[in-house]
Amino acid sequence: MSNPPIVPPFTAETACKKVKIAQDLWNTKTPEKVALAYTEDTVWRNRDCFMKGREEVIEFLRKKWEKENGYRLRKELFAFMENKIAVQFFYEWYEVKPDGAKQWYRCYGLEDWTYAEDGRMKKRQMSGNDVPITEEERWFKDGVDVNSFPISDKHL
Repeated sequence: MSNPPIVPPFTAETACKKVKIAQDLWNTKTPEKVALAYTEDTVWRNRDCFMKGREEVIEFLRKKWEKENGYRLRKELFAFMENKIAVQFFYEWYEVKPDGAKQWYRCYGLEDWTYAEDGRMKKRQMSGNDVPITEEERWFKDGVDVNSFPISDKHL
């Protein structure tokens, strides 16, 4: 038996749960599965890309995860009210350079989410910045629990 969806209005507890559910879903890197958490007519802004509808979201996510190898994400609740949630996030990924070397990046960003009455997201806006990092600077290496890695004030 599956759990009922978390729907607005949100409480601190349900907003935190919604954030971690989204984090876990995105960490699957399965565009079709991720897209089901959004309304059919969802509207997105992701950096400089604007999308409307699940099909555009699926295509965007396919391209994203073709480029962003080794993707690992952590989301944290920033603020919430009634049917809105704001999230701070961090994720790491790498690209393969022409010489075969891996260049790692960490993306620091914020999202604001607006939900429909059924608990699916109808609007998502994301702003993020990719910062080159070394292998040694990575947080989310294999075997690391993204939820328990200590993130210092320097990075918040």
